[in-house]
Amino acid sequence: MSDRRIELIENSLRDVADFPQEGIVFKDITTLLNDPKAYGALLDMLQERYCTYNLDFIAGIDARGFIFGAALARDLGVGFVPIRKKGKLPYTTVSEKYALEYGFDEVEIHIDAFRDKKGARVLLIDDLIATGGTACAAASLINKVGASCVEACFIVSLEFLDGIEKVSKITDSYSIVKVN
Repeated sequence: MSDRRIELIENSLRDVADFPQEGIVFKDITTLLNDPKAYGALLDMLQERYCTYNLDFIAGIDARGFIFGAALARDLGVGFVPIRKKGKLPYTTVSEKYALEYGFDEVEIHIDAFRDKKGARVLLIDDLIATGGTACAAASLINKVGASCVEACFIVSLEFLDGIEKVSKITDSYSIVKVN
């Protein structure tokens, strides 16, 4: 992958100090999304990487994973599946809990998300991985409903929080921008 494209993507991100709480530096992707060159470079890189993976579906994590996942699914000619927070999907679901600093949260997927295609090859995508709880739960859900999560892709990985290592125990993982 071109270092120039990665640099363009990285430079399009905005750091927001003390959001959502003091001491946190939030990686804002809205500046990536409204930069057509950077967003185009990102989608081109993802399409080039995954065009040979023989994917059946892309699953995006609520909500920013939808932005990248749906666009990439269209580019690759595969279906898109949302993985949402508990209570947001209208049909029968399967859910997975995961730990937070202060308790638990839960994500879910439709029981028939992959059209009953056993062993469907699925790419999981989200904007950022930090501690890995949501991503691990999402990858587990994909496998739980009979599909195969072949890789988890993140635009940004906060390497110092070890989330990418945690999700790598469940599936292969890939990130474009690595923050140490």
